[in-house]
Amino acid sequence: MLSFGAESFVFQVAIQNLKIKIYKTIILSVVLYRCETSSLTLREEKKLRVFEKTVLRRIFGPRKDEVTGEWRRLHNEELNDLKSSPNIVRVIKSRRMRWAGHVARMGEERGVYRVLVGKAEGKRPLGKPRRRWVDNIRADLQEVGCGYVDWIGLAQDRDRWRTLVSSVMKLRVP
Repeated sequence: MLSFGAESFVFQVAIQNLKIKIYKTIILSVVLYRCETSSLTLREEKKLRVFEKTVLRRIFGPRKDEVTGEWRRLHNEELNDLKSSPNIVRVIKSRRMRWAGHVARMGEERGVYRVLVGKAEGKRPLGKPRRRWVDNIRADLQEVGCGYVDWIGLAQDRDRWRTLVSSVMKLRVP
């Protein structure tokens, strides 16, 4: 038989597990919708990381400090230890890489492939160029260590591309 304190702890853990399942199935699916085809800036990546940490802090709640006995917010390292799934930015990068490999293996007659490798006509606007989807793919490959390789040719080998996508998931994102 469980004591009253142990029963409340088990109940609290069950509620947290339910909240994590809701977060993964409903909230993440909405946030990650179309992430394969969008171009993220560093500012947007930071906002996504802040959003994820905020939601996780709400789910896990504050902790009582063992030394002082006061309640405090969870630190990022503690949140990472409690949450077993990968960082939201890593998920977006791996999905984007997986989609890039899929598009690169399409035939040249397909419209998506032509958009990927084609060049736009006309003049570009003044100022710093906007970050393109291909720029994100190249940056992701550079993080893995394959930055200056022909990635469209590399994507033709499915097994090697799959290992690159899984290595993107294992990257440390701040």
